[in-house]
Amino acid sequence: MSAADDGANRSLGQLVATATTELSALVHDEIALAKAELRQDAKRVGIGGGAIAAAGTLALFSLPVLSFAAAYGIHNLGLGLAWSFLIVGGAFLVIAAILGLLAVAKFKKVSKPEKSIASAKETAAVLGTVKPHPRPLVGTSQADASVTRSSV
Repeated sequence: MSAADDGANRSLGQLVATATTELSALVHDEIALAKAELRQDAKRVGIGGGAIAAAGTLALFSLPVLSFAAAYGIHNLGLGLAWSFLIVGGAFLVIAAILGLLAVAKFKKVSKPEKSIASAKETAAVLGTVKPHPRPLVGTSQADASVTRSSV
């Protein structure tokens, strides 16, 4: 039995059930594709967020150190204990800057789910071009044939 014979012998209910099943499978596939793309971007956002949190923490820790260094530096006006505090505070800021640059690089790699969007647009375009087949008018008069039928 060919595919044309199979479609011709099925009832309207069977055809609707088949179309519903295939549409449901299509929607599930679209959702699975979107999840796969978003999972990858979520991982990048997590790493970038962690780097920003670490950079913020280190910058926060550097504030008291730099404050002590400035106070000791003004007091001593020379190399001493204050310069050691200043060096440690500067090191914290350098590390915070490196982590901040890492976070920016990770956030720039995050992109929209292009494959899912393209697939959904393609599906919408295909479904938008589908038109019902007109049924032949059997046993109607000329007056009935001139009535416009809706495509629903």
